Amino acid sequence: MLNIVRKVFASLRYRDFRLFWIGQAVSLIGTWMQSIGQAWLILKLTNSPFLLGLIGAAQYTPILVLSIFAGSIVDRFPKRHLIILTQTVMAILALLLWVLTAEGVVDYWHILVLASLLGLATSLDVPARQAFMIDLVGRDSLMNAIALNSTTFNLARLIGPAIAGLLIARVGIATTFLLNGVSFLPVIAGLLMIDRDGLPGKSTRKNVIEDVKEGLVSIKNNALVFHVMMLMLLVSLFAINFNVVVPVYAKYIFHNSPEVFGFLMSSLGVGSLIGAILVALRSSRSPSPVFLIIGGTILSAFQMVMAFVTGMYSAMMVLFLIGFGAIIFTALTNTTIQLNTPDELRGRAMSVYSIVFMGVTPIGNLFIGGIADVLGIRPSIFIGGILGLVPSLYYLRKFLDPKNAPDA
Repeated sequence: MLNIVRKVFASLRYRDFRLFWIGQAVSLIGTWMQSIGQAWLILKLTNSPFLLGLIGAAQYTPILVLSIFAGSIVDRFPKRHLIILTQTVMAILALLLWVLTAEGVVDYWHILVLASLLGLATSLDVPARQAFMIDLVGRDSLMNAIALNSTTFNLARLIGPAIAGLLIARVGIATTFLLNGVSFLPVIAGLLMIDRDGLPGKSTRKNVIEDVKEGLVSIKNNALVFHVMMLMLLVSLFAINFNVVVPVYAKYIFHNSPEVFGFLMSSLGVGSLIGAILVALRSSRSPSPVFLIIGGTILSAFQMVMAFVTGMYSAMMVLFLIGFGAIIFTALTNTTIQLNTPDELRGRAMSVYSIVFMGVTPIGNLFIGGIADVLGIRPSIFIGGILGLVPSLYYLRKFLDPKNAPDA
């Protein structure tokens, strides 16, 4: 048992990663609380799944448009400084939403603007944080650090939604935004104490456009990275739309209960937490592309099953399995890309990862939200799942065939 614990938490032996990890653990709970509060507030104001999806589009469009250029910035400047900047901006935006909601003056357009600004900050924050990981722990411990970070992320997804659901029902939505704003303080404090700055690697780049081109050519020429990116693009686009699917499911299938919403999101978090621990236990091995694709297959297949679920407990079990598959898929995709990318190009590679993981969310959110408005909630969930399952099965067959399996 002790040996298992040591394997799961191996990367915590690095002081700088430990500081980063502790700060993130607190901040992510606040982030999930705000995610629940914001979704519930939008549905309360508009009663429209499509407008909920539009907020997601506003939040993630900057990632889609700007992340590719943000990768060049990450490869040029100290990553720690960039993360401190983005985390500070995110804290301010959360506190602004708290003030507007607490004063009773919040309107849909306020949330739309703040979500767009949050997306702008996130477009720089995500590639900077992802590329900073290897500076904190080195190549040999990277997979464990990513898995442990995913464990923290999903533990927060377990705790945050449950707390938010109770707070919304008993205190009000505004509290979730206040607590999120305050939760950024530990991560900023941890970053200020970290010794490593994540300095840029050596490069012959001349301008941003050439930087972007160099990064894209590198990905195109690496067959393994390219195919993993393509699968992430397709699954993210159609199957990873939890911020629309779960709140809509809770409101319209389970009749307007914020507590149920919180418990459903927490079930997703429990599955993701178990999946992340499994990845951490396997972190002494090289990431397996087949294991990665199996995660995407589980995620997509059980999203299709979700379309037929009627009971709350069965919905929680299916969401558990969706979360389990999702974290295996995303954590191993992240690790595979980073380990197969040169140091001087890692920021740009992770910026493309941000696009295919988060940046396509606007399209996916509008797609799922639009189908839900026209055909209903269950058909939209089923269609999203099958469109994620088809490419997963295609790549599973491709990677299982030794003749066609791509090499790095």
